[in-house]
Amino acid sequence: MIIGFDYDGTLVDSYSVIEEAFIHALEKHYSWLPFKGLWAKILTRIELYFERPKFGKKRHKGKISQPFFFKLKFSRTWFDERAKLTKPIDDSKELIRKLKEEGHVVISFSAEDFIDGMKEYRLRLNGFYDLFDDVIIFGREVTLSEALCLVREKYGDEIFLWVDDKPWRFVGRGDENTEYVWYYFPITSKYAEEKALEQIPRLHIIRDLWSIFDVIKNVESSRGIIDKA
Repeated sequence: MIIGFDYDGTLVDSYSVIEEAFIHALEKHYSWLPFKGLWAKILTRIELYFERPKFGKKRHKGKISQPFFFKLKFSRTWFDERAKLTKPIDDSKELIRKLKEEGHVVISFSAEDFIDGMKEYRLRLNGFYDLFDDVIIFGREVTLSEALCLVREKYGDEIFLWVDDKPWRFVGRGDENTEYVWYYFPITSKYAEEKALEQIPRLHIIRDLWSIFDVIKNVESSRGIIDKA
C-alpha cells in the first residue's frame, strides 16, 4: 500500500509556533519596531488565512508564483525560526518507520511553501526527508492534480492512502484506488466544511496518527486484500 502524508498539521505541529517564529524574525530584522507581540499576532492571523479552503482551492488549482512578500529576508528568517520550533505529532517519525517495516511505501505528499525549495529544506532540517521512500511536492512546478498523476506513474494502481489535515484538498481529486484519510488537527479542522466532507468518497477520519493502522486494516477488509504476512 502507498501511504502519502501531508507535512504541516499532519506529521508535525508547525502552527502553534507561528506567532513565536514571527516574534523571533521581527527581533532579528526590526529590533527598533515597538509592539512586536502585536505585529506577530497580526501576521499570524494573515498566515492562517492562507490555510482556509477558499484560498487553498486557488493555491492548488494550478502553479503559483512566489509572492513578493516571501522574497524578503524577513520571510526566510521566519520560515527558519518556524522550522526550528516545529515538533513532531504523535511520534510521527517512529510511525513512518513502523509503516515501512510492515512493507508499505511511505511518501511525503505536501504543498510547497511560499519560498521555493523551502518544504524540502524544512523536511531535511526536521529530520524527515530521508525517512520517506519518496518525496512529492506540489504547488510550484507541479500542480496537485499533476502530483497525483505522478503517484500513479510511479506506483501504478496500488491503493493510495492520502493522509492530510486539510480535507478540502481531497474534493474532486484522486481515483477509485485512492482512500482519503483526514487527520483531525484542531487548528485547521475549524476550516473543514460539512458540504465539502460530504463530497469525499471513502473518507476516513483519525484523531491520532497511529490510528492509520486501523484504517489500513479496514481498507484491506473492505477491498478483500489478503495479508500475505
